[in-house]
Amino acid sequence: MDSDGTQDARGTHSTPVPRPAMPPEAPAVPPRPARAPDARGGRERPWQPGSGSVAEWLNEPRSAARPGIWRFGYRLPKAAQSGAERLAPVTVVGLLVPLVVALLVWSLWRRGAIPYQFSLLRLFTPDDWWWGGTLASAKDWHGQEALVVYNGLFFAVLVYAMGRLGSWPDIVRHFVGGRPQPGRALLAALGALVTLSFVFPSAFPGVSWDALPVVAPLFSLVALISGGFDLFTSVLFTDGLYTVVTLLVLWPFARVGDWWGYLRERLAARGATAQQGPTAAPDRPRAEWPELRRAGQHEAADLLTAEVAGHRMNDVDCARLEHAWTVARQDGSVQTFRDTVLRQGGASWTHPSGARDLPRRAADHDLLAGQVRLGRWVAAERAPRAYHDVGAALGPDVLGTSLLAIGPSGAGKTRHLIEPVTESLALQALTGRCAVVAVCAAGTRLGADSAFDVVVRIGDPTSVHDLDPYAESEDPDEAAAVLAEGLVGDLDTVGSQSAATALAQLLGPYRAVHGRFPTLPVLRELLEGEPSALSALKDALASGGHTVMHRELEARIRQMGSPADVGRALADRLALLNRPAFSEFFGSGDTRPFSLRAVAHHPLRVRIDLPEQGHEEAARLLTRLVLAQFGAVVRGGKRRHFACLVLDDATGAVTAESVRRIQRLRSQNAGVVLALRTIGDVPEALHGPLYGAIGCRMAFSGVTTWDGSRFAQTWGTEWVETREVAKHTVFADQPMTRLIHALRKLVTGKAVTTDAVTVRQVERERWSASELAHSVPPGHAVLSLTSVDGEHAPPLLVDLRG
Repeated sequence: MDSDGTQDARGTHSTPVPRPAMPPEAPAVPPRPARAPDARGGRERPWQPGSGSVAEWLNEPRSAARPGIWRFGYRLPKAAQSGAERLAPVTVVGLLVPLVVALLVWSLWRRGAIPYQFSLLRLFTPDDWWWGGTLASAKDWHGQEALVVYNGLFFAVLVYAMGRLGSWPDIVRHFVGGRPQPGRALLAALGALVTLSFVFPSAFPGVSWDALPVVAPLFSLVALISGGFDLFTSVLFTDGLYTVVTLLVLWPFARVGDWWGYLRERLAARGATAQQGPTAAPDRPRAEWPELRRAGQHEAADLLTAEVAGHRMNDVDCARLEHAWTVARQDGSVQTFRDTVLRQGGASWTHPSGARDLPRRAADHDLLAGQVRLGRWVAAERAPRAYHDVGAALGPDVLGTSLLAIGPSGAGKTRHLIEPVTESLALQALTGRCAVVAVCAAGTRLGADSAFDVVVRIGDPTSVHDLDPYAESEDPDEAAAVLAEGLVGDLDTVGSQSAATALAQLLGPYRAVHGRFPTLPVLRELLEGEPSALSALKDALASGGHTVMHRELEARIRQMGSPADVGRALADRLALLNRPAFSEFFGSGDTRPFSLRAVAHHPLRVRIDLPEQGHEEAARLLTRLVLAQFGAVVRGGKRRHFACLVLDDATGAVTAESVRRIQRLRSQNAGVVLALRTIGDVPEALHGPLYGAIGCRMAFSGVTTWDGSRFAQTWGTEWVETREVAKHTVFADQPMTRLIHALRKLVTGKAVTTDAVTVRQVERERWSASELAHSVPPGHAVLSLTSVDGEHAPPLLVDLRG
């Protein structure tokens, strides 16, 4: 478990780790990374990512946040926590006006000043309850109790109308419903207590106001129905009525305060605490490794706490050990974890390269959250409040849905996106959580050579590693499919399936005879139908008794020279790689072959440098081949680490088959980052499928309206509220009014008008093609994100320099 194959004999490990191009120089105790100058001046900012010590960095809160938000030190804004926006003035007016009107109407009702106030009462009650010639003068107790019930019913109707016509529900949701518990429950309880003091004033000491008509009308209604007051001699019956009234008053407050939900949460939390027992470890800061202590690993936790306090661990070590602890719990190897930590301390489970940090860092990283900070979300009107002026970050949670970035040369794709993402993935590879393959042109600095485990410089004689064109495959059909995708996947005239069949008809027989696949020069000779090469292979198959493979080769020979033969197109593309500059590569030289399949088994850091100028078409072919190999190697088996392919220039790499592979990467714990100068570098038929297969999309400043239209179609529309103000000239009928209007026009120079305001909901594009082409400032980009869990972040403006 400790060595991961690095200490085994060469070739004996089932999936050996490729040896790095140069031996790492990793000190026993990693130094603290150097401080980087603040972008806003000459001040220095702490190394990661704003804290002076590893312990403070560990203890910094990382609140749950929406996709793309920099979680280090992030705290949800108060407005977002409450879930309520600022109250509009019309809402406040809607609260006060119905209240004032209700108080006025109730005052008039109690004085009997409302016309025909008692007409309904006289209509529904017997005449012998009232004195003749009067509106509502009761003869006996029946009329008196009916008046009490009548007043109570009017009060209930008045309260209901005030609540429905006014903005009381909005006020309650704003001040009570959106608050977190237990504040929500306490505010609702306070409102219930105040209301009960108006319903039962005699039950509260020091309260002297009159009771609201709630209890008395209920008692009067019972007396009228029962025909007397005999029922009230029963204390049980009277207390029951009081209980019913109290419950009816408390019920709406219980719903607003969610008392039952809060009670269930408290009971569940108490049950979890009881299950943990009295020996459960108290809450400790993260720098004291509370997860280990809760599992009873106090010795390991004390040792790691001392390592952190003694500055003998950096952020990479902490993230690596947390990952190792997670794996140990899943595998049931907690005891092995303890023994390794007690033996090696903070250096446990060091990366197979021996490195515990990168030579240098150019971006801010939070390895516990797996994020790299790209810039700052701009607080625009269309941006949700949670994204206002907070850090913009990327991590495996969103890169797992893949990312497409489009921007012209000089827009900053490499500097602001590719370099930080590659650096972040390389750091996460040191923690065991990630494997990264970065493909760039020769001379593009995506990091120092010592920051990678394998550096493949295709076309450079000094390169230590070579690229295996077959990705270490043992299946001729799989190797043929991947190679055909790289060679002719971009050609409309050649089908990938027919090309793969033609290659398999040669790769299978050759492997049956020689035990390996042919080098690319030999494969080109076979595709071109070189008589000597085909005869030698045919004779070897016949002498070896490979009957099936002999039929495969015969089928390939019969197709040669026919108009539908794809062998000539394959040979022509292979000729691009059969140049003197590549004579020592693709299995033809003495360099160590590197298979991309290794990233599926180990958290490797790989950089592939494409040929220099003069071999542009060969570089595109190799990029296409690497993308096809990556989609094939990450498909098989389950792995714990995330695998990511970063293409600094994906021109010519996207094909119909690669789009289908990208769609499946999300479920395979893998992703790709594609950078393009324009979407025109992708066949037009694949524009829609590519945007649909990619979960994260990024438009840099300077994109054309053509590129912007593709983003606008993908991002779709949203409903927005618009206000239209129309000015209408006022025409007066009275002579005095016309005179005043004439004098006003003479003084101001403008006719007297009135404003007609129309507010309506319309559907508009989130970002139009014109806005993307002309309204995105330099150093900015519009970014939309989708996480592997399905959460979405709308397309928002990002300041990449912030």
